[in-house]
Amino acid sequence: MPELSHRRRMLVLAICCMSLLIVSLDNTVLNVALPSMQQDLHASTSGLQWTIDAYTLVLASLLMLAGSTADRIGRKRVFMAGLVVFTIGSVLCSLAPNLEALVAFRMVQAVGGSMLNPVAMSIITNTFTDPRERARAIGVWGAVVGISMAAGPLVGGLLVDSVGWRSIFWINLPVGLAALLLTLRFVPESRAPRARRPDPVGQVLVIALFGSLTYAIIEAPSTPFRSIAPLAVIALAALAGLLLYEPRRKEPLIDLRFFRSAPFSGATVIAISAFAALGGFLFLSTLYLQNVRGLTALEAGLWMLPMAVPTFLCAPLSGRLVGTRGPRVPLLIAGFAMTTSGVLFAAFEAETSNVTLFAGYVLFGIGFGFVNAPITNTAVSGMPRAQAGVAAAVASTSRQLGQTLGVAVVGAVLASGVGASSYRDTFVSAARPGWWILTVCGLAVLALGAVTNGRWARGTAERAAARLESADVRDAAGVRV
Repeated sequence: MPELSHRRRMLVLAICCMSLLIVSLDNTVLNVALPSMQQDLHASTSGLQWTIDAYTLVLASLLMLAGSTADRIGRKRVFMAGLVVFTIGSVLCSLAPNLEALVAFRMVQAVGGSMLNPVAMSIITNTFTDPRERARAIGVWGAVVGISMAAGPLVGGLLVDSVGWRSIFWINLPVGLAALLLTLRFVPESRAPRARRPDPVGQVLVIALFGSLTYAIIEAPSTPFRSIAPLAVIALAALAGLLLYEPRRKEPLIDLRFFRSAPFSGATVIAISAFAALGGFLFLSTLYLQNVRGLTALEAGLWMLPMAVPTFLCAPLSGRLVGTRGPRVPLLIAGFAMTTSGVLFAAFEAETSNVTLFAGYVLFGIGFGFVNAPITNTAVSGMPRAQAGVAAAVASTSRQLGQTLGVAVVGAVLASGVGASSYRDTFVSAARPGWWILTVCGLAVLALGAVTNGRWARGTAERAAARLESADVRDAAGVRV
């Protein structure tokens, strides 16, 4: 791809951020609308989980395929296809007649979404070649998540209270269409120098692993063990198949050689932990504020601002810290803040007091604001540029998998504790194990941020990148690796 002017690079960044905005906004708006959807569609707790996890599950399953496909046939082309499918899926969601249809249309949205974020990150990585400029661009990218978290609850609450929950999907239409037209006009096409072949077996194994695991977790509270056990067997068999089959392929869907890099492996686990905490946090908070405190959707959105505003403010600061001092400092800040927030809720029942609830939201917002930029930067900076799409897709997959598992696990724990009782009577005690799970996620971010960004870890990243580049050279010469 030719070198672009500074102004053109900024425009490309803005267009890519628009795609992140509609995907992130869709998730935050949906969380505020959950109680209204529950009442209108007569959904159980597991039904609410599926409205979120059907999307994140499909997204996680297809992100790596989208990344490698974009590297092969063109990033701009795949990005534009994703905008079209995501916008169509949003229209279908707004017309869903029942819960089952809504879940199905959310999956259509996810097919489009899988072509957006990892491909956009790959475009950014190849547009901003200077490491410091790239880190700042990724910081701006992370700030968009903060914007969506700040605007989503307010916009969603206003729409739900005034028009209804179906209107939350309408906001994707103008942004999606604008991003599509701007991409067509201003984003240059780019692709990897050497095309990667599809890996259908690996793709099926990924879908089997993620799908069976998520289904087993969500349905466990209401399904006998003998019905869940086969799903666990499928998940284990799919995982074993990936570990045995993928290394034998010349061009695998999941290149396990990436994980020889300690920073890359650490970033993957940190992404899963941080976004599991986010998914569980938003799920518990939304149900508590509306079903226990009896707030309207708009009032609940206002209560989430203490979490959203720090995320928005801290994300660009995290990007600058990554560019000047590396990823360790922002990861330590993120881990400490998220852990402290989890402890407030788990040990001190922070939701029962306005002061501690406010403090818990602020701390979580700070932690999540600092965690995004170092994850992305670590995932892509140590990899060859030709593998940028796949590396970014693995990082994005980790985020979506984490959010899927967070909602599934925390929702299952909550459903088991609430049972047939009302949320108002049993929520605080039923949610406590879920808050402890989120605390453990924060501790994982803190610990891995400390140990995976030292000199030894950077050495493993350099060696892994050298092996990948050497293997690519041999593959290009026709020698099997």
